[in-house]
Amino acid sequence: MHVQLVNAAGGLKEVKIGFSWTTFFFGFFPALFRGDLKWAAIMFVAATAVGVFTLGFGAWLPGIIFSFIYNKMYVKELLEKGYRPANVQDQASLQKAGIVAAFEAVPRT
Repeated sequence: MHVQLVNAAGGLKEVKIGFSWTTFFFGFFPALFRGDLKWAAIMFVAATAVGVFTLGFGAWLPGIIFSFIYNKMYVKELLEKGYRPANVQDQASLQKAGIVAAFEAVPRT
């Protein structure tokens, strides 16, 4: 499921809620391409650390774990940076996914 987020300057981002297939298959690269350098670095370090301790065999394990949580973390950080749901349906989707707790005022479209 995708939702649209807008910021005060009118910038629009369409983000996915739920499992991140791109993170599952490509590891830290989706975060890197989104400009989310903090989480890209965390994912890279986690994969490297697990890989070192398992002689490379376990480097895929952090990718699987982050696949379940990365999209939610990314949306939460966008909301903290000032993005808001573009409409009431997007707000309801975020609330249903457990990303936002209560209805807030959203701009009408």
